[in-house]
Amino acid sequence: MHEESYSIDARAADVLNHGKRQGRRIIAVGTTAARVLESQPADGKFEAKFGQTRIFIYPPYEWKHVAALITNFHLPRSTLIALVAAFVGLEEQRRIYQEAIEHRYRFFSYGDACFLE
Repeated sequence: MHEESYSIDARAADVLNHGKRQGRRIIAVGTTAARVLESQPADGKFEAKFGQTRIFIYPPYEWKHVAALITNFHLPRSTLIALVAAFVGLEEQRRIYQEAIEHRYRFFSYGDACFLE
């Protein structure tokens, strides 16, 4: 999985920390956002920062921050489909993708998306 640059501004860090204190769930919009959030320390506060994420998420992975994910349907044998499998489990990922194939959903960038929890 390639390295991605990111920035978390002060407002975003405050919103994330406020939600965490209130026991709200964090919903990542996209796999890059999921990787960025999961790159942050599990026991610390979110901080405003610039950085690089090199995290490669695949089963089995224990999610620290992300409770739900909005993402495209990814191509077979890709690192991003491994991330989805880490989120919902391998069998559920296969079931979801089989349904997407049967209903002719569009895969890859600018395709159909799914909400995973």
